[in-house]
Amino acid sequence: MNAPSTRFESQALRAALPSVLPRPPMAPSCGAELPAPAPRVAKAWRDALALLEQHVPFTRRMVHAGDVVHSGGEPCTALHIVNSGMVRSVNFSADGREQVVGLHFKGDWLGFDGIASGRYGCDAIAMDTGEVWTFRYDTLLRVCANVPALMAVMHVAMSEQIVRDRDSLLALGTLPADARVADFLRFWAESLRDRGLRTDQITLRMTRAEIGNTLGMTLETVSRALCRMARAGVILFNEKGRRDISIPSIEALGDFIQESLTPGERVLQ
Repeated sequence: MNAPSTRFESQALRAALPSVLPRPPMAPSCGAELPAPAPRVAKAWRDALALLEQHVPFTRRMVHAGDVVHSGGEPCTALHIVNSGMVRSVNFSADGREQVVGLHFKGDWLGFDGIASGRYGCDAIAMDTGEVWTFRYDTLLRVCANVPALMAVMHVAMSEQIVRDRDSLLALGTLPADARVADFLRFWAESLRDRGLRTDQITLRMTRAEIGNTLGMTLETVSRALCRMARAGVILFNEKGRRDISIPSIEALGDFIQESLTPGERVLQ
């Protein structure tokens, strides 16, 4: 999971999306490492949602941890956007085993996997309290045909998911355990940073067993990797609980990943 998610970075898209929302002020903090005010990616995300809100009718739904946004096998009649909170995509095997196949943050789309077959390929389950916007797919297509900027938004979002899935598979297949966990945390932190949110303190809304399920490793392996990162100083455990961690520097996580590789495996970042 090496690529940051939902980056509306192409020049064509930036030209297509109007600047329709003001930049929100950043809240002050006591010594916290906050991202730069209103980063370009966060602004592009706000512009994209404003464009959708202007042209496409949709419904808003408040969700809480454990709520199902859509279920695998259901007819795919709508696409969804995470407006706040977090959602995970989950596949279930024939014998009931659960596999986390994706994490979705503010601004991410849900339901693209159902377009080809007409049915959602997995469950989308809320990880905390948030809001989901739902757009009828047929309505969205009609509007996109008349609003090229919206078509650009859709294409970029689909492309980003392809890149994310590719990099996730690459990490799972090539990185050793410590680097895989560090890369997972870096992905999480970068996803927050790109949305203008704090990156120094993160509440992991997953147990270590769930993280292991996502990364294809055991709970014990995840715990050992986290402990090694803590000893190296690239993460700090919050006193309130083991799910609350501090990441002093995203760059330090990248250095830790490099140091976890053998000399022949190291790559330029």
